[in-house]
Amino acid sequence: MKRVAERTAIEGIIGRCGQREVFLGFAPARLLYSISFVDLLNEETGKGYQRRFNDRHSIDFRKYIQATGSSTIPLTFNLRPRRDAAWALNRTKAGRATLLVQSNSEKVLAQVDCQHRLGYLSDLDVTLAFMSFIGLSAAEEMRIFTVINSKAKGLNSSLLDFNDARLANDLGKEKPELLIAIHLNDHSDSPWCKQLDIGGSCTSGITRRASLRTIQKAVKRFLQKTEALKQKNSRELAEIIRHFWKAIAIVLETQWAQPRKHFLTKGIGVYSLMNLAADLYVEASRAGVECTQVYFVSALSEFINQFDWTTSGPLKGLGGQAGVNKATSLLKELRRKKKLKVVSHGR
Repeated sequence: MKRVAERTAIEGIIGRCGQREVFLGFAPARLLYSISFVDLLNEETGKGYQRRFNDRHSIDFRKYIQATGSSTIPLTFNLRPRRDAAWALNRTKAGRATLLVQSNSEKVLAQVDCQHRLGYLSDLDVTLAFMSFIGLSAAEEMRIFTVINSKAKGLNSSLLDFNDARLANDLGKEKPELLIAIHLNDHSDSPWCKQLDIGGSCTSGITRRASLRTIQKAVKRFLQKTEALKQKNSRELAEIIRHFWKAIAIVLETQWAQPRKHFLTKGIGVYSLMNLAADLYVEASRAGVECTQVYFVSALSEFINQFDWTTSGPLKGLGGQAGVNKATSLLKELRRKKKLKVVSHGR
């Protein structure tokens, strides 16, 4: 690495990784940090795609890379296309090349797979190997990131889901459950609005109640149980499911307002309530009744506010599919008893 007339020069080679052209080189960590950036997902604007930064993960790597005998796989970047001369590749013979970066330009290397390794290395001169794709668009870069991390352990699954949604040609047909889950998070009249953890950055002060992946899986069960997609499209069903959750938030207003003290928005609550929503949907379809918010409020108010949703109640200690089955069974039994009571009083 050297400076040439207010430009930083990094020597390396150009080759191919799969079907993509890449630049391979070595440079001090502090330099790579100074000329690279993270395209973090902003959940408000929908721009970016990277996961939120984990300080502990990055600090742990800083300690590790300074230890005797330490090493790491090459950092992965992308030199995005630019209209200015912020970066250039001077190619020579035998595949060698020099990456030139203007000293006063914006950061030019997009961090594809290295933000936690590089995050706290801004003051270290330790030499790191790196690979940079050449000229990928932001969408191509995001696709590679998603493919790489869908095979890795530990990446926030909701972030992968969100990126899948943005890459889909027709999300309603490809993954209707994901379209519905995102609708619940995005619609201003949804009680889940901006309450789902997607895995990117988020507005401070917002209380996250559940993950996008949890809601998506619960919706998928609803769709399988009701076979609703045979009668309605995914956007119509998104409205219906939003009506259901709005009714839950109305009938169980206190419980909804205190998510840490109740199971409503935890996995066991989300799955069991979507099982209940499926039952109500099927009953309404058979009776020719429209699944409006009013319908769900009326049906739920007959029994559900008498169920103990507190974390110290009958669901305490339950988890996994067994816990969901137990919660679903308890809800069905309570509803059955209420129906019997109504019938007996009517005689």
